[in-house]
This record gives sequence, C-alpha cells and structure tokens, in this order.
Amino acid sequence: MSPHQPPVVWGILGTGAIAHTFARALAQSRTGKLVAVGSRTQDSADAFAAEFGLARAHGSYEALLADPAVQAVYISTPHPWHVDGCLETARAKKHILCEKPLTLNLAEAQLVVEATREHGVFLMEAFMYRCHPQTARLVDLIRSGAIGQVGVIQATFSFCADFHPESRAFNNALGGGGILDVGCYTTSIARLVAGAALDRPFAEPLKLSGSAKLHPYTGVDLYAVATAEFPGGILAQLAAGVGLTQDTGLRVFGTEGMLHLPTPYVVAREGGATSIYLTRPGRATPEEIRIETKEYLYALEADAVGDALAQGKLESPHMTVADSIGNMAMLDAWRSAAGMVYDSEIASGTRPAPGA
Repeated sequence: MSPHQPPVVWGILGTGAIAHTFARALAQSRTGKLVAVGSRTQDSADAFAAEFGLARAHGSYEALLADPAVQAVYISTPHPWHVDGCLETARAKKHILCEKPLTLNLAEAQLVVEATREHGVFLMEAFMYRCHPQTARLVDLIRSGAIGQVGVIQATFSFCADFHPESRAFNNALGGGGILDVGCYTTSIARLVAGAALDRPFAEPLKLSGSAKLHPYTGVDLYAVATAEFPGGILAQLAAGVGLTQDTGLRVFGTEGMLHLPTPYVVAREGGATSIYLTRPGRATPEEIRIETKEYLYALEADAVGDALAQGKLESPHMTVADSIGNMAMLDAWRSAAGMVYDSEIASGTRPAPGA
C-alpha cells in the first residue's frame, strides 16, 4: 500500500470472540482502520464499541451496512449466517472479508460469488494462516523440491471442547461440528500443498472418502477423518474434531524428506517466531527453519485485503475466490461421505453433494 493511500475503513458484523480478535489486530494494521460495529442488539454493539473506542455502534446488521463511512466489512457471525451476511454486504456495495468457512455449503458459496461479481465488490474467505510468511515459506520449500516429490500429506486440527448442546461447537442450528469449524483448515492446507507440488496455486482432489462420529443428540460431527487423492499420486490424510484431542499439525512426506509444521493454522497471533522442521534421510536431527514476524496474524489478513484493494483487485492471491469454491466442494464431499447433514439443509433441500 502506498504511504499516500488512504486506509481501508472497516466495520465488523458480529461481536463474538473472533470479532474481538480481529478488532485487536486491526489496530496493528498498516492498511486499515476500524470505525464501526454492528450487532443484533444495541447493548452488545455499545459494549464492543466502548472496548475498542469506536464512535459508531449499530444495533442491527442492516444499520452497519447502511453506514456510509464503512468501506469493508468483516463478517464474524456463525457459519449459517455467512451467506445472508455476504449477500447483504454485497448489495450494500461494501467489500467482504468473511470468516471461514465461507458458507455452510457449496451451493451457498456460489450464490455469494455471484453476488460479489454482480455488485463489483471484493471477496476473501478469512483463512488468516494463508497470509502469514510461514505459509509462503512452506510453499517455497515444496516447490523447490526440498523433500523431493510429495507423496503423503497429513493435516490435523482437532480439540476437545466441553459439551454444551447450545454452544457454537455442538449446536446443529449454528453449524457446529469439526469438519466445518476446523476441518476446513485441513482441506485448505492439503489443497495448497498439493497445488505447490504440482506447480499450481492449489489442487482439487480426484476422489475422497471419509467418516465421522456424530453426536447422538445434536447430530453434528464430534470428530472426523478423510482420505483424499490428488493428481500426481499425492494422498492426503485429514482429521478434524471439536470433541477429541488429536495432534494438531501438518506433516508433508516426500521422496527425499519430511516437513513438519507444529502450528500451521493459528500462527503467532501477535507476531514472533514460528518454525518449520525439515527432516532428511540419514539425519537424526531435523533442520529448524525459523520465521520471524512482528505483525499480528489477523492484521496480516486485513492487510491482504488492503493491498489488493489498493491495486484495484477484487480478490487476493492469498485466498482466491476459486480456491474458496474448491474448498467448499471438498468440505461438501467430506460431509457427504460422513453422513453429516445439517437440519437447515434438509429443510431447504441443499444437502452437500458427494463431489470428489
């Protein structure tokens, strides 16, 4: 962004935990400025505005979108509200950074893309790790042949939350379950790594199989696994969960070595050091590749939006629209294979397609 370029003026739609995280980081952004928040209640908006020193607190989402000062909107609501939030923001002619997953399913994602193109606004799915230099270094290592030909990708993101049927993690009406909440990271990074191995921005799986442990009461997936086959004989083993602690991380196995990222997704929230470990055959000790950053993780995400807009672009190379569409298709395929369908999808007739 040019030093003479005015900052992107942001509003946040929603006041949950991730909205607070983004607001704190936005204060460290070099391209953006937070000026407004919108909530379903005025009290919640007022409390959020007071915490972050905002003069504009809107007691409805509609009021935020009608605010003429706001240029870009960070949509931080639960998954099922992403589609309407994106559609309404696009109609308001404001740029969109939407929390992952972009929508509940592929059909909704396609509606969002059509709307943003119709109204000429920016769209990016908020996979913040894609904007961190550790991810760029990972791609460089794969493309340079540091581990030879990639054969197997193992991506896991899983934790065990206390069960509360009304919480976002377990509530069917809130899009709960591991596949959409954190499995979206594993599909995203597997597609990125496979793409790097094939000298592409990302790759689509040729086929996918999967299964899940569904909660007997809410019906959402407590934990799930999937196996995907990409072009070039690249296989991916994916695991996700909100009801089971697993070894979160990324391992990429090649013909000449292995890469291990202990923290591939939530990388140095407030800056600092992170590491990639490269193990080669015959060497007992892995090589540590350290990446240092001063920037806040979510500020990097906001700056990816600001940089793209400064260049007159309506998407970012960090997470393109085509990449988001492909990721939603892969998530649909995983949920279909695992029998994970939301009640709202049954009611609307938008069950996830088997896909790959």
